[in-house]
Amino acid sequence: MKTSPFLLDLLERVAWTGAEAGLGLAAVALADLPVWWAPPVALAAAAAKSWAAGHVGRPGTASTLPADHDPASGVMG
Repeated sequence: MKTSPFLLDLLERVAWTGAEAGLGLAAVALADLPVWWAPPVALAAAAAKSWAAGHVGRPGTASTLPADHDPASGVMG
């Protein structure tokens, strides 16, 4: 069964957003910082992930999916 490009894109975004939010909350809890620091930490994690994804996933995108599964590549299937 093939998975639609939209569903793959949605699942990737949801998974990374959840991971970044969790990392933000864990970091401020471990550092004993006020919880309002969680969003900036999560934003920094998102920026770092996007930069790293440019070297792992499809070149020129912030996707971590390989080119044959990345909806933006147009080569799915």
